Amino acid sequence: MKNLSFEWLVGLRYTRAGRRSGRNGFISFISLISMAGIGLGVAAMIVVISVMNGFQKEVRDRMLSVLAHVEVFDASGALPDWRSTALEVQKNPAVTGTAPYVDGQAMIIREDVMRGVILRGILPEEEPKVSDVASKIKYGKWADLKPGEFNIVLGSALASSLRVRIGEKITLAAPEGQMTPAGVVPRLKAFNVVGIFEAGHYEYDSGMAFMHIEDAQKFFRLSSPSGLRLRIKEMLKAPQVALELSRTLSGDLLIRDWSQQNKVYFAAVKAEKTMMFIILTLIIAVAAFNLVSTLVMTVTDKQADIAILRTLGAAPSSIMKIFVIQGTIVGCLGTLSGVGLGLLISLNIDVIVPFIESILGIQLLSKEVYVISKLPSDVQLSDVLTIGSVALILAMLATIYPSWRASRVKPAEALRYE
Repeated sequence: MKNLSFEWLVGLRYTRAGRRSGRNGFISFISLISMAGIGLGVAAMIVVISVMNGFQKEVRDRMLSVLAHVEVFDASGALPDWRSTALEVQKNPAVTGTAPYVDGQAMIIREDVMRGVILRGILPEEEPKVSDVASKIKYGKWADLKPGEFNIVLGSALASSLRVRIGEKITLAAPEGQMTPAGVVPRLKAFNVVGIFEAGHYEYDSGMAFMHIEDAQKFFRLSSPSGLRLRIKEMLKAPQVALELSRTLSGDLLIRDWSQQNKVYFAAVKAEKTMMFIILTLIIAVAAFNLVSTLVMTVTDKQADIAILRTLGAAPSSIMKIFVIQGTIVGCLGTLSGVGLGLLISLNIDVIVPFIESILGIQLLSKEVYVISKLPSDVQLSDVLTIGSVALILAMLATIYPSWRASRVKPAEALRYE
């Protein structure tokens, strides 16, 4: 404390003083309210952004339990020499697994129910290298997808809508019919339901089915797989790895990563997160406006003190610095308390939410509606630092006008009636 400049000493004194009674006590109360407002705003922003990050991560992980990180395919829809392409791909150190696939669309029929479905032909022993769908089997066995037996694994929501169970048959109608003397007729094929998977993402659970790659090639009349599916070490680097592969792979191949396959969804999530950040920043801005009023009242109350300091030789810049320090201290304390409260709630939200549900007797997240029953939270250091920085900047900006007014106080006028 002895080594601090007089501006810091006075600023700290103004921040601590005046808590007993009277006008100074009221000003101190308003200062505490401003501090609490900044803290609550920062805490609310950290909690909301962390929950949004948690939802995004949960949905992304469920998507990638079915999707591959990167797909390599030919524009013609067939990749005859897929084994040599797989060897080229595996030269990239970021790639951890490859598997061939066949993709197509068909109509699935069960009694009087018809549904459109995305069919994916896979090698059951290779698919676990690029996706987690084998571990998502709810009923039946993944290993029952054997070549030539025309077995199929359905999504849980799709199986429910078709009212089909393990061991029963469904009929698939190919997109291309066959020519007969009577004209073009649909090409139908019966399949045995040997498994039901549940990825936890409705889009895939309600509209996707898996079969052996040889059966898929026969059904779609293809001579080779459609392409390769890849898994990489760090899924967030998929766009970078896709770009590297586009430069190194031979042949006229197309490459897409998981973010491109769901570009609209992730763009919407990003826009929603940005708008939520802006809206919650307004809460902190309101608290900063309270800080302006607090400092204006302090300046008005301390005019005599300011005049005395000026007559003792203090420069206007020093007077301005005193009140900037006072406002910044309030902003810092509010921000730090908000960060602490926000982290405490975000890191323990899996305990707090069930506690609130037990008290109120309600379920905030219905599994039937939201698929997940627990509120996810993913605290990211970059978000916390950004939120804290924004709060501090707003608090510092709020000190400019009151501090400037303090520096413009004229000693003679201020002391005239003292």
